[in-house]
This record gives sequence, structure tokens and C-alpha cells, in this order.
Amino acid sequence: MNGVLSRGRGWLRGPLRGPFATQGRSHSILPYLLPVLVAVLWVVASRQQWMSEQILPAPALVWQSALEFGSGELWGHLWISLQRLCWGLALGIGSGLLLGVWLGASRRAQTLVLPTFVALAQIPTLAWIPLFMLFFGIGELLKLVVLVKAVVVPVTLHTLVGVRDAQPKLREAAAALRLSRHLLFLRLLLPAALPAFLTGVRLALATGWTSLLAVELLASSEGIGYLMVWGRQLFMLDLVLLCILMIGLVGAVLERGFSAVEKRLLYWPQPATGEQQRGPLPSGWQSLLLPLALLALWQASSSFAWVDPNILTSPLEVLRTLLVGLADGSLPQALLLSLQRTLTGLLLGGGAGLLAGLLLGLSSPAERIFGPSLSALRQVALFAWVPLLTAWFGLGEGAKHVFVSLAAFFPLLIATQRGIASLSPQLGEAARSLRLNLWQRLRLLVLPGAAPAIFAGLRLSLIYAWLGTIGAEYFMPSDGGIASLMIGAQQLFRMDQVMAAMVLIGLVGALLGSLGQRLESRATRWRTA
Repeated sequence: MNGVLSRGRGWLRGPLRGPFATQGRSHSILPYLLPVLVAVLWVVASRQQWMSEQILPAPALVWQSALEFGSGELWGHLWISLQRLCWGLALGIGSGLLLGVWLGASRRAQTLVLPTFVALAQIPTLAWIPLFMLFFGIGELLKLVVLVKAVVVPVTLHTLVGVRDAQPKLREAAAALRLSRHLLFLRLLLPAALPAFLTGVRLALATGWTSLLAVELLASSEGIGYLMVWGRQLFMLDLVLLCILMIGLVGAVLERGFSAVEKRLLYWPQPATGEQQRGPLPSGWQSLLLPLALLALWQASSSFAWVDPNILTSPLEVLRTLLVGLADGSLPQALLLSLQRTLTGLLLGGGAGLLAGLLLGLSSPAERIFGPSLSALRQVALFAWVPLLTAWFGLGEGAKHVFVSLAAFFPLLIATQRGIASLSPQLGEAARSLRLNLWQRLRLLVLPGAAPAIFAGLRLSLIYAWLGTIGAEYFMPSDGGIASLMIGAQQLFRMDQVMAAMVLIGLVGALLGSLGQRLESRATRWRTA
């Protein structure tokens, strides 16, 4: 997050520069003001006993726990989690690379396979866990399967885009040079697709680390996620805070390390985004062949008892359960409650992210004070906050709303901040010529100019809020919600209800993504005029 505002915003910060504008030396201490203030408040709150030590452990107690658990137990659990992460990343990235290259290079593969792959990718990884538990148990294989599923989707889709968009120019170059397929792939296709592939890997690192923590929180007896659950159950929030710190450090190391690798690999100028040739997803009757074949295989495996029907219910039974649930109102009622949580979290978290992004984008002192701390918090995987939030807010609606708000906060914050950073300096000249005040600049120049980035962030926030809702209902049991319905059905071995809920979750995720895209296109339709 630091440094994204180094260009294109000097003209914006005039009214907000304040006393820091002429104090060059103070700039170096500004990033430390917020952490120091939080630390002082923490010490004062613990000494004055504003909150119970079970809710807010004293800094000395956290330090003591760091010395105690850091002698071996903490590192042992962290090492187990990192081993799982490495295996999952290796398999997921390798599979995603091969699948993405195949889909991007073959038009037939895009027609036959891509629509089914995209449809399955709409179902969040968390929604697959009940089914994976019954298929693979709760051992190491479950963690590996969840990780590979989380990693392979972003790597495949981004590699596909890189390979597909590079195809027209590379065909001409390959024809002129008379390259074989082997050389075409190594010398032209792979380097051209590398930027998109690395983008997918960057997303895979974050989603993989987050998904691993989620499955360790749900079903594990080892790993950093399990250690957090153990500490939460014993109300050892000092240990929970220590684990959150370690998770944030791992996230920061992954981010910094990957950025260094990316800089070394991408040393040539990149083409402008507008040169990419993105087309609609392939459609037609041929795209129905694979899903129909999978459904037939699924029905046959259930009819001939190739797989235990208690584990893999037939598609006809899932369809019947879905229709019954829709008719009696149980599924719509659960879905409506989940959507209410999603929209509430989006309004709270997304609104806060928009305001924070505007503040950090418009004010250089605010970015120096709050930017580093927010960047550090962003490195903590989302599900790492679950034990702490449940201890502070309980298991009710308040905790769920906070969790969903946290999920929706950072995408809109980052998008808004970067949108303002990318504004043309020529807008500043126009603002000075017209003698616009801050509100006029914001309304007439900043918001319209940053609208594409803001609405792209809103689309991500909408998707993350939905994912956060599913996670909140998983980890904070409640009387309603689509994920709560799945958990209850799993406990009763009603796999027809589990899979019917999975279908609804995937459909809602796809609809929310489409809604966000339509809002973005409608709000920024002037770009195509």
C-alpha cells in the first residue's frame, strides 16, 4: 500500500497538507505515531482494567507467552502449516499453469471445458469443505484438497487470459520465424503470459494462506490455525494475539518475497491494458457436453452404488431437495438472512473503506500516519481474526457483521486509494485554473476520475462480503443462514441438502459478481462513449 500515491496526487493535497507540509523530518516518524498510540492505549487499558484480562490481555502477558510458546511449540505448529501451504501451492500452481495454458491455447478447450470450470469456480472454497470432509476425512488430504482448489482457480483464469490475449500477435511472429510449437511456447507464449500468470500466483498466495487457516480452524489437530482455536477455547487471548502476529508476518514475507521475484522476472515493458483482446466466454451447445457428461457419470455412480449414496447423493435427489426447499421457503429464508448480513457488512465495511481510501488518497500526512498500519493489518489472513472477534463480540449478529465488514473493507480501500493515485496531474492544473475548493475538486474531478477503480473495488468488496458471510456462519453458529443450514445438514448426513445449498451459494456468488460488473459498467459508461 505504501508508495502507491507517489505520483499524480500532489495537486489534491493542498487543502489537507496542514502543519506537516513544512516539517520534512517529521515525515519519518509519522508511520510510527498510530502503532505507538495503540500500544500506549493498550498499556493504559490493561493497567486501569478497563477490560477484563481474559478479553484484553496485558502486553506483558503477550510477551511472556511469546517467550514461552516461542521456545518450540509455536514454531512447530507454524512449520506444519507452512509445509501444508508449500505442498498445496506447488500442486495448485502447477495444475493451474497447465490447465490455463491448455484452455488459453485451445479454442475447443475453451468451448468444452471453460464454462464448466467457471461455474464450479463460483462456489466458494468454504462451501466445498462439508463435501470434502465426507470424501477425504479430516486428515492431511483434506487440507491439501482445499488448498489446491483455492489456488488452482486464480492461477488458471489469469494464465488463460495471458495466453489467450497474446495469441494473435504471437501467431504472426511464429509464422514469420517458422517456429515449432515447442519454441513457440518457450520463447513467445510463456513470456507473454508471464505477467498474467504472476498476477494469478499473487492472488493464489493470499487465497491459499487464508483457506489453509480456515480449514485448520475447522478440522485440524496441528498447525497455527489449530493453535489459535486451542487458545480461544481456553480463553488464552494472549496466545491468539501471538498467533495473529505470526500469521501477519508470514503474509508480509510472502508478499515481499513474491514482489522481489516478480521484479526480477518482469524486466521488459508491459503492453497497455487496452491492447488486450478480451472476448466473451465461449457459449453454445458444445459447452453443455461436459456438464451433461459429468451429471450422467454422477447419476450412474449413485444408481449403481459405485459411491456410497450417503456421501454422494444423486443429482436427481439434489434437484428434488432444491425444489422442495424453495417451495417450503426454508432455502429462500436462509438465503435472505445471509444476503442481509452480506449487504450490512458491505455498507459498513465498504463505506469505511471508501472513506479511508479517500482520506489516504487526498492527504499525504494521513497516508503516512495510517497507511503503514493498514498495510500491516492487511497482511493478516481474514480467518485469523475469527478467534479474537468471537472472544470480543461473542457469536451473535454483531460478531458476524464485524467479520463481514472486515472482509469488505480492504478491497474498496485499496481500489479507492490507487484510483486517486493514478489521476492525471493535468486535472490539478484544471482545478487551480478554475479555483475549485476541496469539495468541488472531490465532486467534479476526483470521484469521476477514480470511478473505474472505485467501482472495481466495489465489485470485489461485494464478492468478499459474500465470502465473509459464508465464513461467519461457519465459524459463528447461528439459527439461520445458508451456511448454517449446510452445517446442520452435514451433521445429519443429509448430503442432498448440503449440495442443494452449494448450488444456491454458487448461483448467488455468480449473480453478485455479475451485479457488481453491471454497476461498474453503468457507472463508468462514459469511458466507452
